[in-house]
Amino acid sequence: MKVGTVKEIKKYEYRIGLTPDNVKSYVNAGHEVYVERDAGLGSAFTTEEYEKAGATILDTAKEVWDTVDMMVKVKEPLEAEYELFHEGLIIYTYLHLAADRPQTDALLSKKVKGVAYETLVERNGSLPLLAPMSQIAGRLSVQEGAKYLEKIFGGRGVLLSGVPGTPKANVVIIGGGSVGTNACKIAVGMGANVTVIDMNIQRLAYLDDIFGARIQTLYSTDVNIENAVKEADLVIGSVLIPGLAAPKLVKAKYLKEMKPGAVIVDVAVDQGGCCETTKVTYHDDPIYEVDGIIHYCVGNMPGAVPRTSTIALTNATLKYGLEIAGKGLERACRENDVIYSAINTYDGKLTCKNVADSFGIEYSDIKEMF
Repeated sequence: MKVGTVKEIKKYEYRIGLTPDNVKSYVNAGHEVYVERDAGLGSAFTTEEYEKAGATILDTAKEVWDTVDMMVKVKEPLEAEYELFHEGLIIYTYLHLAADRPQTDALLSKKVKGVAYETLVERNGSLPLLAPMSQIAGRLSVQEGAKYLEKIFGGRGVLLSGVPGTPKANVVIIGGGSVGTNACKIAVGMGANVTVIDMNIQRLAYLDDIFGARIQTLYSTDVNIENAVKEADLVIGSVLIPGLAAPKLVKAKYLKEMKPGAVIVDVAVDQGGCCETTKVTYHDDPIYEVDGIIHYCVGNMPGAVPRTSTIALTNATLKYGLEIAGKGLERACRENDVIYSAINTYDGKLTCKNVADSFGIEYSDIKEMF
C-alpha cells in the first residue's frame, strides 16, 4: 500500500503522523511511504532521517495526498485539505467529527474511509489511540492551569501547593478517565487540594484506592459540580464520550458564583467542550475571560510538546496502521474486529452512531457494509 504523511496545517500544530522509525516499519513490511518535505521539523525529525528510513520525499502536501492510498495524520483535516480528498482514500487520524459538521460532510461527499483514533475501542473497553494524548493533555492541563493562576495573566495569584501557613489551591477535575487521572497525578504531586467528579462509581473507587486521602471523590450531579466549582481555584474539564459531543456540565451561570480569577482548562474542547462558555483557542493566544474567570481552551494541547507527543502517539497507532496497510481496511476489520470501531465514514455513509446522533444523520452499521 502507498502510505503517506504531511505537515499539519492546524495553527501551531507541530506533531506529525509518522516518525522515521515508523517509516522504516512500513517499508520493511513492503509498503511505499511518501512524506512531505520538512513535515517533521516541528517534532525535530529531519527530512534526511525520513529518507534514510526509506521514505520518498515529495515537495508539496498535494503531491502526497494525490499519491497515497492511506494518509496518516495527527489532527483532523481542515477545510483547505478537503479538496485533496479522493474516493477510497483511507484517512487515519483524530477526526473528532461530533464537533465538526463541515468535515463530516466533506468525508461523506468524497467517499473517504475515515478511521478515527479517538473512537477505536479495544476489547477491554480501553481507548488505546486516545490514551497517550489524554495522558499528555491531562498532565499539561495542571501545568497550564497553574501558570494562568498567576496574577500577571489575570488569575487569582494562587500557588497550587501553597506554603506553610497559607491555604493550598483547590483543584476540581470533572471526569475521572485518562485525562482526569493524569491531571490528578500532577495536581496531587504539586500539593493541591484535589476533588475528582465522575458518574462512574467504580472509577471513583479506583481513584480512591490509588490516591487515598489525598483526594476527594464526588459523584457527578449538577449540585455537586456547581458547589465544587464555586470553591475551585482551578477547574479541569476532562469529560469524554467517544464520538459524541461533550456534555455541558459547567453552566455559564456557575461562573458568576466562582472566585474571581479562577481558571478553567477545558481539555474536552476537541469534542465541543464541557463548559458552556468554551470556545477554541490556540497556543499563541490561549486564554480569554468570561465573568472574571480565565478560560484555557487550546484545541491541540499536546502540540505544545510535539516531540514527546508524536513519539507517544505513533507508539500506539503504528500497530493498527500496519494491519490496515498490510491487509486493506476491509480484511483488517474482518480479522481484527476492534478496527471496526474506528471507522467513522465509509463509502459515503456515516458509520459512527454517536456522530450520527449528534447531527441527525442516517447511521449505517459498518459490519453490514462489507
